[in-house]
Amino acid sequence: MIHNVVILGSGIAGLTAAVYAARANLHPLVISGYEEGGQLTLTTDVENFPGFENGIGGTELVQQARKQAERFGTTFKFDRVMDIEHGDVHTLQLESGDTVQAHSIIVATGASARWLNIASEEKFKGRGVTTCATCDGAFYKGKEVIVIGGGDSAMEEATFLTKFATKVTIVHRRDEFRASKIMQDRALNHEKIDVLWNKEVIEITGDNFVDGVMLKDTVTGEETPFSCQGVFLAIGHIPNTFFLKHVSKDDHGYILTDRYMHTNVDGLFAAGDVQDTRYRQAITAAGSGCAAALEVEHYLVGKGIE
Repeated sequence: MIHNVVILGSGIAGLTAAVYAARANLHPLVISGYEEGGQLTLTTDVENFPGFENGIGGTELVQQARKQAERFGTTFKFDRVMDIEHGDVHTLQLESGDTVQAHSIIVATGASARWLNIASEEKFKGRGVTTCATCDGAFYKGKEVIVIGGGDSAMEEATFLTKFATKVTIVHRRDEFRASKIMQDRALNHEKIDVLWNKEVIEITGDNFVDGVMLKDTVTGEETPFSCQGVFLAIGHIPNTFFLKHVSKDDHGYILTDRYMHTNVDGLFAAGDVQDTRYRQAITAAGSGCAAALEVEHYLVGKGIE
């Protein structure tokens, strides 16, 4: 069987693409990957997705989108793509050993946030530890938080959080930032922002919610506790594109697309955080998923594929 379209990824971009493709009677197959639902499942509440006056849980949002896609005829397979052979028909090799063929592919595998990889981090994901200030910042109104990182994204996250938090402390493991000067100046000159240089977080503390961290001085090795109610990680993202050998990517591994979600490979499209290095919002991911599905429909018609 050759599928009209196979969608890789079950986050909001992939699920939106599935809804549109299914409604166009393309009978899409979604290969979910092993992080079902994507980064939204790490967000407790989504308050900025249109249509939900009182917000909606991140997991609930993707579950509803999945049910919607299934209602229109989408099928799902819990597996992960390891390699793709491109041609008039694309052949996908899955981790399970299965092979899937498709006339077109939408890659919506997302980008995974870099984590600290410490034992206590897992306990507090969604309960004080997050990777998205614009997603979760409003929940920290009147609280003191830290931002871990030293690049532009860390400066941007810290500055954004001053809208809500009473104090924002940037924790950086070196004695200088790698962020652009304008972004540094914006953060360093803000009255609500402090910086702890040459420090790294080695433990996150609390009961049911974060109440502090343990810091280690990268020069002296001294360990000290630090009180805070939120930990925002801004140490980068890793796009999930390891399996793409012939698709053009930028220096960081993000897929390069035109404004219509086309890649350099005929019949292969991309949507969501796997190609979005700027916004990384649920609504923009959904929009790009919609665009990719509509482009797939045009592509298949142009190829004379029913």
